[in-house]
Amino acid sequence: MLVYSNEEHNIKIYSLDHTRWEDFELLFGERGACGGCWCMSWRLKKSEFERGKGEFNKNSMKDIVYRGKPVGVLAYVDDNPIGWCAIAPREVYKRLESSRVLKRIDDKPVWSISCLFIAKDFRRKGISTELIKGAIEYAKLNEVNIVEAYPVVPYGNNVPDAFLWTGVPVAFEEAGFTVVERRSKWKPMLRYYI
Repeated sequence: MLVYSNEEHNIKIYSLDHTRWEDFELLFGERGACGGCWCMSWRLKKSEFERGKGEFNKNSMKDIVYRGKPVGVLAYVDDNPIGWCAIAPREVYKRLESSRVLKRIDDKPVWSISCLFIAKDFRRKGISTELIKGAIEYAKLNEVNIVEAYPVVPYGNNVPDAFLWTGVPVAFEEAGFTVVERRSKWKPMLRYYI
């Protein structure tokens, strides 16, 4: 389902469901985006994730998608998948739920943006912010009131993209998020209130 579009940037963003699974596979490629992750890093305990890198993680994500669970949104340019933003209820992210630095702020129900992945040719062009806006619209369609994010503050100008998979604060701030908690210099917690 189309959840967001920006004609100026020629971007359309759709929720990921079984009809778009092949586009998700195409975007993530043989490596599963990064080292066989398939966006399962925060959904599994660390030991489960490490054992499952590659095909197991891919099949786990596919199962979630085919069961119709919320997982995130895909960005397209000219009908080609170019970006991904994971967003789902916070409680599905086991590693997030057990984090000391990113522990819950309060008992309010939130959906979490846990990952952004953008095709190499489209990085550093504002696609992250567009994906985040699409994720917000997806949350609205699911009657969510609070979206939370956990970007990483870059420690320099040449940080490898693989270390920025949760996004950078400026992309979220441009989409309307504000910092609500900072237990670590490098990992602020941001929220968007709908």
